Amino acid sequence: MKRMTPLLLAALFGSGCLLHATGAQSYPTRPIRFIVPTPPGGGTDTLARIAGAKASETLGVQLVIDNRGGAGGNIAAKVVADSTPDGYTLLLGNLANVISMSLYPKLDYNLLRDFAAVSELASVPFILAVSTSVPAQSLSELIALAKAKPGQLSYASSGNGQPSHLAMELLKSMAGVDIKHIPYKGAGPAALDVISGQVQMYFFALPAGLPHIRSNKLKGIAVASNTRAAAALEFPTIAESGLPGFEAMTWYGVLAPAGTPGDVVRKLHAAFSKAVVAPDVRRRLTDQGFDVIGNTPAEFRAYIETEIAKWGKIVKVSGARVD
Repeated sequence: MKRMTPLLLAALFGSGCLLHATGAQSYPTRPIRFIVPTPPGGGTDTLARIAGAKASETLGVQLVIDNRGGAGGNIAAKVVADSTPDGYTLLLGNLANVISMSLYPKLDYNLLRDFAAVSELASVPFILAVSTSVPAQSLSELIALAKAKPGQLSYASSGNGQPSHLAMELLKSMAGVDIKHIPYKGAGPAALDVISGQVQMYFFALPAGLPHIRSNKLKGIAVASNTRAAAALEFPTIAESGLPGFEAMTWYGVLAPAGTPGDVVRKLHAAFSKAVVAPDVRRRLTDQGFDVIGNTPAEFRAYIETEIAKWGKIVKVSGARVD
């Protein structure tokens, strides 16, 4: 075989670069798979469908929702981590993925190494709610009650190591109280037992908790965001109620496989950040308890780094582990 001359090599290399650049400029040319780590229905799926439909208008192709629930979001994350980094497979990542970094001794993906941050779309604060039988109307009264009855009050969670579990562990450590943990297999059973009074309290995601509170099935105590939630301004924050610095938010953001070209990431960011701030989308999301964000890839990655450190400490203190 004849060896290629330097001139021919240069010509071929140049044409290859041109083809790559042309391909990047034309992205996307086919539907994009948007993997959601929960079953259809519920807040996470709703956000993905609302934001995805609007982003598809900018991108010019359909975003196909692919629900892959299970294992605290790890099944969905692994699918995307192993996908070709071409911008055609995306993940709606969330707080559960951050928690998994510390919760699972052997996790087969790394949130920082295996993903490229695109944009944090929205966040949802937790709201601390108690059974109507609990004689407390405020956080200070609830803490006083817990201190007067160490180990006698209980709280529900949607599972060991889940955000609702660790949010309460954070509160316990900051308030210096002893409240018994009762884990459930999912948010539904946990909510039912708090409503019935079998368990005294639970950290709800705001959209899930508000209907029960406003129908007087539960008492709302305080929200866990650093400012009052737009959808529930009548409730103070936990920080302003006596625990300065307390914040527990579940968040949702778009992640692509690591190695996705930078110009593709920028196109995705532009489409999704534009989508969530569109007046009709913002209104729909705010009405459901979401706080719209739409930050840059660099800002989102930096936030993920701080969240990994923060929740890693809480996992360690709580002793939570999932094999």
